[in-house]
Amino acid sequence: MGLCAAVGRKLQTEAGGAPGSPPLDAGTQTISARRTICHPNERSEFVPIVCQGWAALSVAMPDGRRQILSFLLPGDIVSMAGFFGPMSGRIVEAITDVTVRSFKRSDLQALLFKDTALFETVMKAWLEEEERGIQLAVDLGRRTANERLARLILNLADRLAKRGKLHGQSMEFPLRQHHIADASGLTPVHVSKVLGEFQRAGLIEINNRALTIIDAVALRRTGGML
Repeated sequence: MGLCAAVGRKLQTEAGGAPGSPPLDAGTQTISARRTICHPNERSEFVPIVCQGWAALSVAMPDGRRQILSFLLPGDIVSMAGFFGPMSGRIVEAITDVTVRSFKRSDLQALLFKDTALFETVMKAWLEEEERGIQLAVDLGRRTANERLARLILNLADRLAKRGKLHGQSMEFPLRQHHIADASGLTPVHVSKVLGEFQRAGLIEINNRALTIIDAVALRRTGGML
């Protein structure tokens, strides 16, 4: 989704509000891993924001296949489309246990148009989402498997670093091969092969649901980002 953590922090601050101001916060809930957070045709007057955990935003096909459009991280609005309409048209599933905090859409819209800084932040997030969509199209249409996975790892690391959740070059990495396959347009077997190659080449190390980037320069070169 491409939303910076500042959006979540700003809205959570506003939810505290001044004495007597209407609350923006509609409550916090925790969704267990592998459970659905939002259905594509679900109507809601609330906009959920991820506070903790990882989730996947995807489009599901009638035969059960899916394309993951984005991995949602702490601070991300669950669906940017939900900011402006009652249905997102997307399915959102929890990868880990996920805590979300929901805000009433009409209150958020009112806040958005009176708070210039928040408006600019949301518009920037929207542009980042659009750019990620463009890059996903290029990934699926033109980039090699090695390029796709190197870019996925580096982009996740960059997003987590902006949230203060990258520890040196190590990050939480709860994604399983089927998540990565659905996000990259590859098969789980191919994902396993490429990640194994990366580890043997000394680019990354994956251990106990954590990933460490060992050679960032070589990984960026592999992803065509140099």
